Amino acid sequence: MFHFLISIATIFSPKDSIFYFKMDDVSIAIDIPLTKKSKKEKPVLIIYALPNGNTTEQTMGKKMKEGDDWHFDIQHIRAQTKFIRNKMGNRFVAVAYLENSQKSWPAWKAAHADYRDRMRKVVDSLYNFFVSDNTEIFLNGHSGGGRFIFNFLDLEPEIPVFVKRISFLDSDYGYDSTYFGKIRNWLLQNKDAYLNVFAYDDSVALYNGKPVVSPTGGTWYRSHLMMRDLSKDFSFRQTRKDSIISYSALNGRIQFFFKTNPDQKIYHTQQVELNGFIHSILCGTKMESKGYRYYDKRAYVEFIE
Repeated sequence: MFHFLISIATIFSPKDSIFYFKMDDVSIAIDIPLTKKSKKEKPVLIIYALPNGNTTEQTMGKKMKEGDDWHFDIQHIRAQTKFIRNKMGNRFVAVAYLENSQKSWPAWKAAHADYRDRMRKVVDSLYNFFVSDNTEIFLNGHSGGGRFIFNFLDLEPEIPVFVKRISFLDSDYGYDSTYFGKIRNWLLQNKDAYLNVFAYDDSVALYNGKPVVSPTGGTWYRSHLMMRDLSKDFSFRQTRKDSIISYSALNGRIQFFFKTNPDQKIYHTQQVELNGFIHSILCGTKMESKGYRYYDKRAYVEFIE
């Protein structure tokens, strides 16, 4: 499979750092640096599962002009990636954008009884793309993209050791306590494993005067459930800054970020747009909040193409 992927990648211009290919009904775009700064750079592959209804190009983002679809201006993952690369000088950071034909990972799972086999094929091929025994995998996703992460967790009895970071950007709708054991064991057995979860109080959010989720169906409820489960084994410390309540354990390796919502608004995409992707990769490291702040003005504007 590796040779197949490379043969596809090499048909593109050497100046283009984004390589596209397709596996079954999953379209994959890999944003990869063209050169390594040094031989000591450790390869990191961030697998970013797209939110419901968004295309890869919309998720990457771009400079807006009149008439452009607003979806191009709500995530800017490519610009945030460039910011991250500048901060993580010792890492060779690539991002794989995963989009399926349904444009929804919950719908994709429902459409495929063999989703585990399909998932394994995609993930193994992405890992082998880098041809390195020390490649680190970061699982990340927004909105329905969280379902992709849970699909991944369904593959094996234990989370693989090469998975070093799991980030739910307002996306853990599918969490239930059956996942608790895997996540707990992964954190206990791997001293360089990181978990971070972002949510806003969608339990009170209204759209046209009506609730956007059920009392137990949103990320606010599911994220608190996950944290309550983890509290059985880990001691959390609470801090608050403005509208963000944060909980941290294991010296920052576990972090939850909760956006309060007294005005009952919808803050689903802002959690990504306002440096959320950056924070999901850098929180818990020495670069946390260096040159940016979560849920503050965009720190990556200069990198938007």
